[in-house]
Amino acid sequence: MKTLENTSVEETKANVPDVKVTGNGDSFRLLCKASSRQQGWMKSAKALEIEGIGCVVQVTTQQDDNVAEALVFVPGVKIADDVNGGRKLIRAGAV
Repeated sequence: MKTLENTSVEETKANVPDVKVTGNGDSFRLLCKASSRQQGWMKSAKALEIEGIGCVVQVTTQQDDNVAEALVFVPGVKIADDVNGGRKLIRAGAV
């Protein structure tokens, strides 16, 4: 059974006994995520901030064993906390 609920490497290590991690597995920071174990789907957006330049954003959609991903570079933004306990992208220099 796949674990769709993990949101960090720490959680993954706790839930997936044989996971192997090299480097900083949390270098992409989770912006938002929704999943349903019962329906077998997961959607997430993660970002890797390149300080002073922008962010690489990865969007993942999974339905059962089908996975689709997209990557894009967004210049001039940074990662900030949002009101829902997640994160969002804001224009660099904005508060």
